[in-house]
Amino acid sequence: MFTQIAVGSFMLVASIAFAALTFWLLEHFLTQAGGWMTRRPHRPKLVMALIVSSIAILGQVTVSVWMWAGLLWWLDLFGSLELSVYFALTCFTTLGFGDVLLPQEWRLLGGLAATNGLVNIGVVTAVMVETLRFIRMNQIQALRPKAG
Repeated sequence: MFTQIAVGSFMLVASIAFAALTFWLLEHFLTQAGGWMTRRPHRPKLVMALIVSSIAILGQVTVSVWMWAGLLWWLDLFGSLELSVYFALTCFTTLGFGDVLLPQEWRLLGGLAATNGLVNIGVVTAVMVETLRFIRMNQIQALRPKAG
């Protein structure tokens, strides 16, 4: 049990660290584009920011799922890499079909992978909303006449 918790906790931290790096790079990119983003036309640029953010987030989630799948395959818990990816994806997205199960001595990893996915999706949602809010706020601020 403690081995499962230790291994799963390591994966949680690694996945969250990778998510933080992805969000930092995304924030850096959007900050660099800040001046351009505040010039008209605003709406197409807001849509572009949404698309770029979505692609970055999908990439980050994909890498996290592959990290879990790699661990499951390395531990030889499934007969193929494809089955490891399938299980990791269904856990990470909390679908949990139940058609593929971990061996009993490793079943806590499934719950930890699902927890990782749930936390990740919550953070991703918050980051996406905050990113779009920040961009739109700066766009609106740029429309206001300068005081003085």
